[in-house]
Amino acid sequence: MELDEKTCEQARLTHDARFDGRFFIGVTSTGIYCRCICPTPSAKRQNVRYYPTAAAAAEAGFRPCLRCRPETAPGTPAWNGTSATVSRGLRLISEGVLDEDSVENLSTRLGVSPRHLDRLFLQHLGASPIAVAQTRRLHFAKQLISDTHLPMAQVALASGFQSIRRFNDTFSKLYGRTPSELRRLAASLSTEPGEYVFRLAYRPPYDWESLLAFLAARATPGVEAVVNAGYCRSIAFNGQHGVLAVRPVKGVHALEAHILFPEPAGLLQIVTRVRAMFDLAADPAVIAGNFRRDPLLAPHLKRHPGLRVPGAWDGFELAVRAILGQQVTVRGASTLAGRLVQAFGEPLTCFNTLGLTHVFPKPEALAAAKITGLPQTRAHSIQSLAQAAVAGEVTFDNQLPGAQLLTRFTSINGIGDWTAHYVAMRALGDPDAFPAADLVLLRTAGEGKTLTPAALLKRAEAWRPWRAYAAMVLWRAAADAQLKHKQSLQVMR
Repeated sequence: MELDEKTCEQARLTHDARFDGRFFIGVTSTGIYCRCICPTPSAKRQNVRYYPTAAAAAEAGFRPCLRCRPETAPGTPAWNGTSATVSRGLRLISEGVLDEDSVENLSTRLGVSPRHLDRLFLQHLGASPIAVAQTRRLHFAKQLISDTHLPMAQVALASGFQSIRRFNDTFSKLYGRTPSELRRLAASLSTEPGEYVFRLAYRPPYDWESLLAFLAARATPGVEAVVNAGYCRSIAFNGQHGVLAVRPVKGVHALEAHILFPEPAGLLQIVTRVRAMFDLAADPAVIAGNFRRDPLLAPHLKRHPGLRVPGAWDGFELAVRAILGQQVTVRGASTLAGRLVQAFGEPLTCFNTLGLTHVFPKPEALAAAKITGLPQTRAHSIQSLAQAAVAGEVTFDNQLPGAQLLTRFTSINGIGDWTAHYVAMRALGDPDAFPAADLVLLRTAGEGKTLTPAALLKRAEAWRPWRAYAAMVLWRAAADAQLKHKQSLQVMR
């Protein structure tokens, strides 16, 4: 589904939510840019301009719409036609690299010159890295103004502004109103100090039930729980503890994230992680279009439209969990993870009524730990991983290109291709990662016989560049088959 002018025009006129966040609409007669779902009456075609990103619209001189709130639109899919350099640059920017660092240092980390990086960003996103970073900060600040009671000084700090004056000047220039004036127009969702509520949009459809079932089966006791059709977990960030709870909003294409956290300065990166955890930037229409004619995937995707790849709060935590899952059942791995948490995790300091007791162990705790109750090889792998993480040899924060990270990751004893690809799809957000050695995938794709990993990889060539989503479809199909078998046994009894 190409985003040509005709497609954009059709999406604008029909307010098609499937295209929300994939492009933005600048209206020359008002000087405002909007999402395609904006309820404002459609402008005349001659007054409309289309931009690939909000940053590009802002660079062209348009102000964000106060009605459709571009700051709440779904993110840009990682595979949205960008180069690998731009995709990785976007990830680093989303983690706040340009809040305190320079474009020169960003380009060095990406292995290109600053001028070439600017050219790539302009080519693929219509805006420079600085403009993308500034739009990110402004959008989050606007969300904090509209959705919380935070004082403006804390809003500025939480959204990455280093001075109140710059914050006020930038907002007044962009919105034509001061931050205080914008707050008077807003209805806040937050109710208590230290509690923040964000509505995070997605492109429909979204199979929340399948995602929740996946997370529930793998929840680590004491750290994660599925309660009242929602997901909750303890979080640790910048040395402080908090609690996150996420559930869908009825009648709206959005998830609602409740965050309990003592320090608002960390909110931007916390919300960025939440978006990745729940794969809110995915474009299900594009994925479905790729699988629609596949005789193996199409029937299951039709039954479960909008499947997402569940992400992870923390890459190290997921890597440990993946090692624990080697050659045991999903339930068995969760039990082992719970034991590890009880032995080496920190007691949760943030009060909650959800039954959460600990935060997951830090690398430092496991690097020097005497891990018992596990097969010796897995305990050794976890300790080696933790030591590599402490030494900075393995990180999951996009400091290294994906291929380089996976090479270092698999150099650790006990970590093979299955673990590496599983971590890549869930912690690194790689849409084409594919754990081909997974027994469930081999059996489900074989439709009655178990394929070899080589045969499955050959079959999966047709699913590029979304093999991670194909894996989710096959895992969901296997879960459906297992449930159907259980139900038939109950009938027989």
